[in-house]
Amino acid sequence: MLVSIAARAQTSVLFSGLVKETTTNEPLQGVHVYVPDHHLGTVTNETGSYTLSLPTRDSLTITFSFVGYQPLTRTIFPAHCQTLDIFLTPGQQLAEVAVKAHAAPKASDLAQMSRIDVPLEQLNKIPALMGEKDVLKLLQLMPGVQKGSEGNAGVYVRGGGPDQNLITLDEAVVYNPSHLLGFFSVFNGDALQGAELTKGGFPARYGGRLSSVIEMGLKAGDRQALHGTGSIGVIASRLTLEGPLQQGKSSFVVSARQCYLGALTGLVAKGRESGVPSRLGFGDYNAKLSFELGARDQLYVSGYTSADQFKSQQMYDKQVLDAGLNWGNTTGTLRWSHRFSNRASAHAALIFSQYRMQVVSEETVKAEGQNPSGVVLRLEYLSNIRDFTFKQDWDLQAGLNHQFRLGVQATSHQFTPSAVVTAEAKTATLARTSGQQIRVVESGVYAEDYWQPTDRWRINAGLRLSYFFHPKAQYLRPEPRLSVGYKLPGHWTIKGAYAQMNQYVHMLSSTGVGLPTDLWVPTTDRVKPQQSEQVALGLVKDFDSDLALTVEGYHKTMKNNISYREGATFLVTDMTATGQKARWEDNVTAGRGWSYGGEVMLQKKTGRLSGWIGYTLSWTQWQFADLNGGRRFFPRYDRRHDLSVVGVYELSKRISLSGTWVYGTGQALTVPLSRYYASANNPDHTTPNTNPFIDTHNVKDYGAKNSFRAEPYHRMDLSLQFHTRKKAWESSWELSVYNAYNRRNPFYYSLEGKGGSEGIASKTVLYRYSLFPVVPTVSYSFRF
Repeated sequence: MLVSIAARAQTSVLFSGLVKETTTNEPLQGVHVYVPDHHLGTVTNETGSYTLSLPTRDSLTITFSFVGYQPLTRTIFPAHCQTLDIFLTPGQQLAEVAVKAHAAPKASDLAQMSRIDVPLEQLNKIPALMGEKDVLKLLQLMPGVQKGSEGNAGVYVRGGGPDQNLITLDEAVVYNPSHLLGFFSVFNGDALQGAELTKGGFPARYGGRLSSVIEMGLKAGDRQALHGTGSIGVIASRLTLEGPLQQGKSSFVVSARQCYLGALTGLVAKGRESGVPSRLGFGDYNAKLSFELGARDQLYVSGYTSADQFKSQQMYDKQVLDAGLNWGNTTGTLRWSHRFSNRASAHAALIFSQYRMQVVSEETVKAEGQNPSGVVLRLEYLSNIRDFTFKQDWDLQAGLNHQFRLGVQATSHQFTPSAVVTAEAKTATLARTSGQQIRVVESGVYAEDYWQPTDRWRINAGLRLSYFFHPKAQYLRPEPRLSVGYKLPGHWTIKGAYAQMNQYVHMLSSTGVGLPTDLWVPTTDRVKPQQSEQVALGLVKDFDSDLALTVEGYHKTMKNNISYREGATFLVTDMTATGQKARWEDNVTAGRGWSYGGEVMLQKKTGRLSGWIGYTLSWTQWQFADLNGGRRFFPRYDRRHDLSVVGVYELSKRISLSGTWVYGTGQALTVPLSRYYASANNPDHTTPNTNPFIDTHNVKDYGAKNSFRAEPYHRMDLSLQFHTRKKAWESSWELSVYNAYNRRNPFYYSLEGKGGSEGIASKTVLYRYSLFPVVPTVSYSFRF
């Protein structure tokens, strides 16, 4: 009883700091901060800041790593210093790093799953169609992300449609991310700081879409010196400049890309033969200003605009007739970040986003009493969506093992959901219908907690409460989220996640491939919000040979998916008896969807040979009461098997070889099964020698919806790059081949008659049409 033993629990301190780029002084988001001795880790937020709870030992080793940058290790003394700012140097010691998914050793210390960080440095090493490097096509090579039709840049994530991806650029929503009818994306890789895909296990801060979140961030700019990058390709060229406004305090980035494909196509040549040129191409422009207002404050102003034009002109009876399609995106972001202390920081943003589309068609109409050439009738179809958004987020370190994130967001949407039709002569207006505008408000509040109860457990739990206001309806929906990670012996980690999502804006598509003519519409009293529940389970393993294996399975259910009714159209050309336009909701129907499957990714991250193999096995089904007789069917983008093989080999410091091979089950399509001639009544035939009631038509008979499966898709792309460096100037020539073995992949099918005489076909043939044969490309890029 006279012997006493004193015991004192190990105390902890909060350790924090900023991570920036050495050359530009630009904050880096997504940097992994890791303490190997205690298996503690975190990642930097949007402002490049991090916070860790560390034991008060004499010294600890802490490492900082980020794809595309040299890793850095520091020895720290938590008991004496609780702040450490880090500068990372661009360029890997082993430049062959391919892609870093959140299954790497440092990421295994996080609860987050189903997320992939896309390094922009790797984007420039992989072959691309016509030399245009495309971040969305790089995402198509990842498991769980499926491609659309040939050459299309659209992404379909875990059974979701193109409208179920939340795609943002500096937090502003980009509604149509495609150029040239979907063959290229609107994102210029030279202007991007990074890209991140989340396809499951969504944290509570994300909302508004069912399938994925794709976040793009523009570079903040070099605050020390002027730099530039650019390229000259077959169809487009681009240039990016960045530099300081005030040395070390502020910076700018401007970027431009211009397509000149129209000058190279036969469409233009045909127009010039008639003396009237045609136009085909796109352009996009980015700008960003960054200001360091002090040690605790950062201010960013960024903007983006794009324009696509698909226009032709024809001469008819000495009159010029226009026909074409124009569309474009415009975004703007004003963001302020403030760090109160090591425990708290805040971020506020004002955001503008707009998408607009116009279809123009002109034709001549002759009537009695008019001039011989007739009157030119002009038809215009217009649609757009415009958003104003306010966001406020707080990051809080509460206690030693809890990191809270709280936030609120409100968006005012203005829709033109039906295509406006304008009919007018070039000299006088004949008729015009006004656009039906709908104003709605979408908002949400959220709270999430990242909790580390032990060295082995990581938990991210959160709740989002979304609210939608329409003049005729209101919706309040809770969205619980949970992600859990547990570290097993032998460098294995098991993860699980559950998420509910609601989507209040929808895209009406008659093709399912995400064309510019697809219309965005809001939730109303008659169209309910889309809803989904997703459960995911994953297992990751890191091998000593620098191989990383990720295996994930998921099951997702969807409600209130919307689609056009059979035979419906988005064109509104007349008024009802009351003078009001028919509501677009009359043309749509709602249904359910199911998607489930498994994904495997094996990647080698370093060495002269690097790359990955991604495989997806999945099923997706839809069911609508008013489609396919109420029976289930496979949507167009359902693929049973999807395989991608990517490799980069460094032949020397100056020469690199890369290649990709992709395979996918054919798309589910609705095609005619047979055709025949049929007679129909036609009372307009009233001449004495004509049967007044009979008119013959060529009729095609269709089977069940999407009951035809196209041939499998597979393709190989190859690229050979030659690099040179002279002082501050770096350049490279690239020789690439798209579809190297000239695979005739199906683009669409058509049932046509063949042979016979006197206009009657002897047999009916289903023709397969392909788009791209083997396409060689030469491009030149530079950096200074």
